[in-house]
Amino acid sequence: MQIYRRPYETKAWQNRISPAETMVKIYPDQTISGAGKETGSPYLTTEKESFTIWMKSLVFNTNGCTVFDSKGNIIYRVDNYNSKSCREVYLMDLHGHVLFTLRRQKFGLFKTWEGYRSPSEIAESTTSLEYFRVKNNNFQIPSKDSSSTYRVITGSYRNDEQCCYKMVTRGSSLGVEDNCGRIVAEVKRKQSRNGLELGEDVLTMMVESQVDHSFIVGLVLTHSLINSKL
Repeated sequence: MQIYRRPYETKAWQNRISPAETMVKIYPDQTISGAGKETGSPYLTTEKESFTIWMKSLVFNTNGCTVFDSKGNIIYRVDNYNSKSCREVYLMDLHGHVLFTLRRQKFGLFKTWEGYRSPSEIAESTTSLEYFRVKNNNFQIPSKDSSSTYRVITGSYRNDEQCCYKMVTRGSSLGVEDNCGRIVAEVKRKQSRNGLELGEDVLTMMVESQVDHSFIVGLVLTHSLINSKL
């Protein structure tokens, strides 16, 4: 059984994560003003907000993910160390508090992942009240220019499920739509100021107002897990 370690508790790890030194090329542009102000929930956007996703962990450049807000602050991270395509992945905040636990489940022939939100900021908590399930019903292996759709089932309890969202991929971009067809978030390759695309592991995530961006990040990570990119 893999032992989950906490390197972020040591001073050596804290000294390593220096976005100004290691992330110069993908530092988020501060193009949207007033975004991310807290109103009740620290994860709820008040305006359209921009995030940068780097599909790498800051722990020795290993497998994982690091998410920056529009000011360049680290707000989410996933540390898988040397493992890839894990059966269980933890979405954490900067301080290591688990926000979502993503688990691969077996439901027939298709890949299915479930995300469980931690009821508090205590990382050791094992009880989750809210969850989502992402199903891939496509037999076809997506190509570079193809499109595919993933159903997202959400609910507070297992006996109260509903299909509220869907993820739609078109080429290299990923959109999240609500049950009315409104695009609430979009993810695509990040571009530099002069319009050049950065590496495939550097993404821009735009989230509309009044949307829980921790949930959106959980969906983006689940999509990466389904496609063996995390």
